[in-house]
Amino acid sequence: MLDSIQVGDRVKVLIQSRFWNSEGWFNGVVVRIDPYSRHRNFYWVELDEAIDAPFGTGTKLISVLNPKNIEKIE
Repeated sequence: MLDSIQVGDRVKVLIQSRFWNSEGWFNGVVVRIDPYSRHRNFYWVELDEAIDAPFGTGTKLISVLNPKNIEKIE
């Protein structure tokens, strides 16, 4: 459940190739949570490994809005 995700939690994030050059589930740590609406948040995740951004630069910090694309690692 997303309500249980807090800053500092280990999570896995689904990266989709329509937005990135990388694809699949990547592990990382939640470093910030910003409110988006009454029922949704942006989850800022620092990934364990860099992924390829659309412009060819690697990045480790991403934001996740869709709750289907983030899961807490127990």
